[in-house]
Amino acid sequence: MSGSLLLVFLLVAFSLPRSLRGQNGIAPRDLWCVAKNNADDQALQGAIDWACGPGGADCSPIQQGAPCYDPKDIQTTASWAFNDYYLKHGLTDDACFFSNSAALTSLNPSHGNCKFPSSLSVNNESISGSTTTTTIGMGPDSADLSGSNQIASTWFWPIITSHLFVALATIIGS
Repeated sequence: MSGSLLLVFLLVAFSLPRSLRGQNGIAPRDLWCVAKNNADDQALQGAIDWACGPGGADCSPIQQGAPCYDPKDIQTTASWAFNDYYLKHGLTDDACFFSNSAALTSLNPSHGNCKFPSSLSVNNESISGSTTTTTIGMGPDSADLSGSNQIASTWFWPIITSHLFVALATIIGS
C-alpha cells in the first residue's frame, strides 16, 4: 500500500500548477500590459498620447518605419505604449490601468519583428527607482481588477489537494 500512496502523492504534487510549486509558492511568469479589445479608440489614442508624453514611455518602436509601427492597428500601438509604461513603473496593477483601457495578460502580444518585452525581461535594477506612479490625464489612475482570476488559482488547488488527501487517507485507513 505504501507504494501506491507514494504514487498518488507524486501525481498530486506534479499536477499542481507551477505557481504553487515554485520558490516561496510563487513562480514568476511573463506578463504584458495590453490594450483591452473593447476599449474605445479615442480613449486609446488619449492614453497613447499620455503614455508617450508625460508618462515617459519609450514609443520609438511605434513610430513610422519602426518594427511595431502600424497606423491601422490602434490596439497594437496602445499595447506597446502601455507595456513600456508598465515595465518602467514598477510592474504594478496600477501601472496597467489607463482609465480601464488596459489589462495584464500572459499571452505574448509580439508579432513579426515587433517584439514586446515582458515583466520577466526587466531586471530589478531598471525598475528599482521608479516604483511610484504619477497620475496625469489618461495615465493609470485606479487598481485594475483584471488579475482577479489569480485569486481563484490561489485557493482552488490547495482545496482540491486537501480533499484528495482526505479521500486517500480514508481509502487507505479502511
